[in-house]
Amino acid sequence: LLQRLAALAAAAQEEARQSRQQLQAQRQEVARLQEQLSRARQDGERWASALQRAQREALEREATRGAEQARQQELIRDMKGRLLELLREKDALWQKTEGIDTPMPSPAPRDAGLCARCHKDFRLLSRRYNCRLCQGKVCHACSVDVGKQGRCCLLCYQQRHPQAT
Repeated sequence: LLQRLAALAAAAQEEARQSRQQLQAQRQEVARLQEQLSRARQDGERWASALQRAQREALEREATRGAEQARQQELIRDMKGRLLELLREKDALWQKTEGIDTPMPSPAPRDAGLCARCHKDFRLLSRRYNCRLCQGKVCHACSVDVGKQGRCCLLCYQQRHPQAT
């Protein structure tokens, strides 16, 4: 009986030792899992922070894009308005000039020191040109270069080339 009790005690001790080992292994496993959980929570917080930052930046970009789009639409509206104004102005000018015939170029004035068209003085920096058609003396601004033939005054050029006006 004593032997049997000793054997049962030995078996109980062995079983207790194995239970302690299992308990120790389970504690280590719990510690490892808690560490993983802690890292996962930190990663989750980082990802949540990154997501909030990305959402905030997306909202800011959307607001900026919306403001820019509104500015562009306003600019387009203004440009269309200006275009309509210019078209009306062009039509009004066209109607005013509809009945006007192009005048014949006037003969060149005898004063060789003035432009025949704008009456500007010829100086060192304002060159004098002879119109190849009416022989008038004109400045650079009042003449047109017609290639190898030389220059002619604007009135003569407009008479010869009505599609250029």
